[in-house]
Amino acid sequence: MTHKIRIKDIAERAGVSVGTVDRVLHKRPNVSKPALEKVEKALKEMNYQPNVYASALAYNRSYNFFCLIPKHASEAYWEEIEEGVKRCVEQRRDFHIDVHVLYYERFDNKSFSDTCTQCLEAEPDGVIIVPAELEVTRKFTDQLHEKGVPFVMLDSYMPDLHPLSFFGQDSFQSGCFAAKMLMMLARGEKEIMLMKQLKDGHVASKQQANREVGFRHYMSDHFPDVTIHEVDLPLDGERKRYASILEIFFSQHPLVHHCITMSSKAHLVGEFLLKTNRRNVQIMGYDLVGKNVECVKQGSISFLIAQHAYMQGFSCVETLFRAIVLKKKVKPVNYMPIELLMRENIEFYQRDSI
Repeated sequence: MTHKIRIKDIAERAGVSVGTVDRVLHKRPNVSKPALEKVEKALKEMNYQPNVYASALAYNRSYNFFCLIPKHASEAYWEEIEEGVKRCVEQRRDFHIDVHVLYYERFDNKSFSDTCTQCLEAEPDGVIIVPAELEVTRKFTDQLHEKGVPFVMLDSYMPDLHPLSFFGQDSFQSGCFAAKMLMMLARGEKEIMLMKQLKDGHVASKQQANREVGFRHYMSDHFPDVTIHEVDLPLDGERKRYASILEIFFSQHPLVHHCITMSSKAHLVGEFLLKTNRRNVQIMGYDLVGKNVECVKQGSISFLIAQHAYMQGFSCVETLFRAIVLKKKVKPVNYMPIELLMRENIEFYQRDSI
């Protein structure tokens, strides 16, 4: 059996010294071509498979990974990402892996660049990046490439930057799926509401923007006569202001019974609907954050689309571990499943099914 093969056994079969076999297995220099060929032939004949886990443990070095994500409030998608990161670190603690989370201000290129500088100065072994704008992110990733530091992209895929791997949903398809599910409930309706949170005219992430593109594409193709009303609940706004905005909107649009948001903040509308006892209106949104779950159970959120944020955080660290510590190949593009949660199945959803 392969796990019982000793270096001594390989050396005897190859007709070389134990030291030569050791140098070949660990890719060290000073091995002649004839000796290398003899060892490789013996390894092939014996079907030798190295124990990469044992080798990595024996190496006994520590690894510092960094995770760059936006600053966020509680009840956000990013909290689940962080929980997944922590869980993977715990699971791989024998390999002396540590992940340092650095936060930057969304929509602030200087904040992102400063955070990148802080990361580079710490000489990371690997990096997880939630990207900012393409060119700003490129300046950082170019430096990582120059230093030979692998990086994984999370949330928004930018293939031109050549990441080691990517984790996230196919945002366009997710938006199409959201539209299809919404209109199964709202078939026959002439108006729906799209809740957004903007800052300086932009949504919080490229992922949300791409979801909206997919959503509008589906609506244009299949429900071109449905009016989509946009409602902005500003990112830096207060709950009282949100309530005022929503009260005015629903008073002026009594025919709107179905709403959707491309973010994890469906509960902002869901809680308003519960407080004002508008039982004939529902919202649909993303992510299994606590307040969203409570609104699903109470009936103000009809559906949530799960994008496995916890799994994404876990998998990003695991991918760096496999590539850097175990020297294994990893899958370059990893699209998360698009799953629909409702009152009847939300209790059975397992966030950590990894």
